[in-house]
Order: sequence, then structure tokens, then C-alpha cells
Amino acid sequence: MYNFDFVKPATLSEALEALGRDEAQALGGGQTLLPTMKQRLAAPAVLVSLNGIAEMIGVCLGDAGEVCIGGATPHAVVAREAAAHYPALAALAGRIGDPAVRNRGTIGGSLANNDPSACYPAAALGSGATIRTQSRDIAADGYFLGMFDTALEEGEIITEVRFPVPVRANYQKFVQPASRFALVGVFVAQYADGVRVAVTGASTEGVFRWAEAEAALTGEFSREALAALSPPGVEMIADLHGTADYRAHLVKVMTGRAVAAA
Repeated sequence: MYNFDFVKPATLSEALEALGRDEAQALGGGQTLLPTMKQRLAAPAVLVSLNGIAEMIGVCLGDAGEVCIGGATPHAVVAREAAAHYPALAALAGRIGDPAVRNRGTIGGSLANNDPSACYPAAALGSGATIRTQSRDIAADGYFLGMFDTALEEGEIITEVRFPVPVRANYQKFVQPASRFALVGVFVAQYADGVRVAVTGASTEGVFRWAEAEAALTGEFSREALAALSPPGVEMIADLHGTADYRAHLVKVMTGRAVAAA
């Protein structure tokens, strides 16, 4: 590691002021940022912790019945407090990493980092969520731009994420056992106007929607509706954990399991 300043603001306005300093970086749970700093892949001069900001922590219901989650809310809190309102989302949060990760990592940090194998991007995209920052609302369909790339601008932080509650939903994750990330994860959510299917862990472009599966499941919400489909035509990740063909196969398998479980 190396020397840096650490700031822990108590309010959002204090955090934004601190982030205005040169080479300042927002710190959520630190599950990604701190390891990259240890490897000297990132070297911010100032770390601005978001964990002490009460207005950014917690789960509640919005006026339209959507589940609203503060950007600094740890995964374990989501798993506990969202269970009564959005069981599929709570179950996803409860399977992220291990207990240490779930008690430190935050939903805002996960979505801001947009790791190609993270679980929350699939939930946000699969739910048609809204990512709220201090200055604007960003629809999930326009938020994820590619591997580790999002629509967030310099100095923007995620203050809240709003999830419309579906008729039914489920998330299925084929776990990479060493990291607990998704080798392939699929979030399926059925709404009154159709079905959304979001896939994480599989593509070199990061999380994506499988349009063909959405159309088939909107017509008939059953595992059998997927039978005639081929895996999505996107470039798949190929590494020591699985070939591109293996991941493509898993996308269809995990989608079927999510539909059956939902």
C-alpha cells in the first residue's frame, strides 16, 4: 500500500465536497477497490468512505411500491430487509461471496464497479431498475456500457437503486467456487408487460439481456418455451474456469432453472 488521506463524511453533501478534491475516490465496502490498491492498479490520493452516511443506507418501499435501496447498503442488509418485498433480490444478495463480503460490500459499490461476473448487475438489468445518483436517475438499460464501464460520470455516486417488484422472479447462479462470483448467473423477472432476462458472468461485454428468451417467455412462461432457442449470439468469456461454448450452454441451462424456480 501507500500513503493516502481517508475521509469519512456523515452526510451526502459532505461526501460530494470531499470528492471534489484532487484524485479523490469514493469507497463503498472496499471489496474491489482495496485489493486493486494493494496491487497498485489504483492509487487515489483521497479515499472518501460512504459507509457512515445514514441517508444512503437501508431498504424501504417507494410510493409506487418499488423496493428502494440506499447505495451504501451492505448485501447482508438487503438479504434481510428486502426479503418480504422482493424475495428473489434478497436471495441473490444472500448468496454473494461469503459472510465477510456480505457484511462489507455494498450494492452501490457493486453496481459502480460493474464487474462482468457480479450478481447485482443482473438483478438491476433484469428488474429494469433505476440507478439514482446525486444529480439524476439512470435506467438500467442505459447504465451498463460494458465490462467495468457504466454511465456514471466523474464525481457521481450511486445514492439509491429502485427496483420495480415483478409478479415473480428468480436468480440462478453457477458459482465459481474459488471466488464465489458467477461463472454464469441469470436473473429472470416476469412483469405485467413482459419478461426480462439478464445474464452475468458469461459475456466479454459484461451483463446483457437475452432478447430471444424474453420474447419466448413472454409468450409462455415455462422452461419448455426455451427448448428451441440457441444460446445468445454474444461473445462469451473463455478462461481457465470454462470455455466460451461451456458458458453459452450454461446460459440456457441457468435460464431454464430460474424459470422453473420462479
